[in-house]
Amino acid sequence: MSNNGVPRILKYLRATHGGLTQDQLAERLSVSTSLIAKFETARLIPMPDTARRLDEVFDTGDLVQGLSRDARKTAPPDWFGPFADREREAVTLRSYEPQYVPGLLQTEAYARAVLDAGLLDESAAAEQLTVRLQRQATIRDGDRPPLMTFVLDAQALRRGDAELMKDQLVHLLDLAARSRLYVHVVPDDAGLYVGQSGPFVLATMPDGSTVAYLEDQLAGRTIIDPVQVASLVQCWDGVRSVALNHDQSQRLMSEMVNKL
Repeated sequence: MSNNGVPRILKYLRATHGGLTQDQLAERLSVSTSLIAKFETARLIPMPDTARRLDEVFDTGDLVQGLSRDARKTAPPDWFGPFADREREAVTLRSYEPQYVPGLLQTEAYARAVLDAGLLDESAAAEQLTVRLQRQATIRDGDRPPLMTFVLDAQALRRGDAELMKDQLVHLLDLAARSRLYVHVVPDDAGLYVGQSGPFVLATMPDGSTVAYLEDQLAGRTIIDPVQVASLVQCWDGVRSVALNHDQSQRLMSEMVNKL
């Protein structure tokens, strides 16, 4: 959460109020010490009532409340949080998407169009657009990005008006030229194949373990059960096997651009 100013201000306020410890602050708020620790490591953002009580303890007006509101505007949805942490730590990411261009690969215009077409109101859509662009900057464009492999169904590259999709396809080609990012397209003649029931992401962690992420119309969920993860790995092997290789995919996307 790059725009979260709460951790730094809480540490500063504790230090300037007699070296108040996390335990002592937690006692004053009648909360657990672990909750304070999560606030100070950006794992959680104080809820409005807790932020108000923090301001009361430190006599800081609405400072913590304002910082918490600002942080929440650029935070991922609560249900994405557990996977967002793992996504930042992953050494490899494998993503399959049959309907849309994955969020990490979207242009700003495409991301805005997708969010505007969903169930979010205008304000929430704008906030999630900011979150999505920050994810791209942190995960995809960071100093040490994970090895990323994306598989998209060809139909996902045709869903949208000509100008929007031409810019998006050019963007995909630019990204696919990077050394640690691979884009594979499942062609139209692949027919029916395993995995078409929905998108998923597999994240391999530094310790070699793999976690998965699934998303539907309402929310998303992080999968850590080994049996379920193994099933999704099989789905990945299936979709990857029917997709074109990297060079073939780039040629197909180039042909699509030329037709628009």
